Amino acid sequence: MSGSSLDGLDIAYAVFTETSGKWTFEIAAASCIPYEEQWKQKLSSAPGLSAMKYLVRHSEYGHFLGEKVNEFIETHQLAYRIQLISSHGHTVFHAPHEYMTAQLGHGASIAAVTGIRTITDLRSSDIALGGQGAPVVPIGEKMLFPEYDYFLNIGGIANLSVRGEEFTGFDICPANRVLNMLSKDLEKGYDEDGRLAASGRTDKVLLEKLNGFGYYKQSHPKSLANEFGTEEIFPLIAGSGLSVADALRTYSQHIVQQIALSILPFLNNRTGSEPCRLLVTGGGAHNKFLIGLLKEELAHAHVEPLIPPDLVVDYKEALVMAFMGVLRWREDVNVMQTVTGASKDSINGAVWTA
Repeated sequence: MSGSSLDGLDIAYAVFTETSGKWTFEIAAASCIPYEEQWKQKLSSAPGLSAMKYLVRHSEYGHFLGEKVNEFIETHQLAYRIQLISSHGHTVFHAPHEYMTAQLGHGASIAAVTGIRTITDLRSSDIALGGQGAPVVPIGEKMLFPEYDYFLNIGGIANLSVRGEEFTGFDICPANRVLNMLSKDLEKGYDEDGRLAASGRTDKVLLEKLNGFGYYKQSHPKSLANEFGTEEIFPLIAGSGLSVADALRTYSQHIVQQIALSILPFLNNRTGSEPCRLLVTGGGAHNKFLIGLLKEELAHAHVEPLIPPDLVVDYKEALVMAFMGVLRWREDVNVMQTVTGASKDSINGAVWTA
């Protein structure tokens, strides 16, 4: 899995067990391989390539993924134990209103380099059926984490899934991608634990402008392209003249407010006095300041944000991509229409053999 924040390539070796329709899992090994500057540039510049050069990069990145999988297998001594590779790739284009989504990372290249059957293109069937093609992770949340009511992933984009009569989910707002762009000149390239944000002040004028974007008024199903954060949100913040600390604080407040506004409507029909259990994963779950703001914002609504073990925090999306691959191989549904708005549930994924 490669996320929009460009922090690195997540690889997880997952073992799944199905018993009488109930699934369990183990993340037996996992690594995040940081992108070298060369690949950050190649991935971030991909939208501007010609068709020919884009397809060349598609194959080049597929070979890169295959090589990294081989290195992972060798490092963790997994030779002959891998039955299937399921690769999300790196999203470059996402335009569901035009029936199109595109992820770099050619499955034929991965299969050729590794010699292992590979599944890629995990969104396109849903897009073709009129869906948003996102989020796709809810199928794994529904089947692998039955003990939670709500699921929040704070990655490059924050998204929410809700368990109810119908399982629903949608993208909330840009998150780590924008925070990291604001933090690019810091020593680590990101605001560790949200410390700099904690030292800043919220700018109410900017916060009001951020909250005023039309996307936030749309009903779900809905999804975001990376460009919303990089080409609309970030320029607005950069043009505000705020210090980095104040910009980080203000945008952190924006993320938390949008998360709360997304969750609260689902609480209206809830019965019982027990707090709702919200599973929080993704890189943003490590941002102590952001999570502190979130707990304060949701306390009055009796929603309890819960941070799982680090393996799940960091690799839940890679885990679910693996699970989607297993479902595809079994020819079971792996994307739900109630989440994406497609005309029906679908089986997504192209199969490649070496």
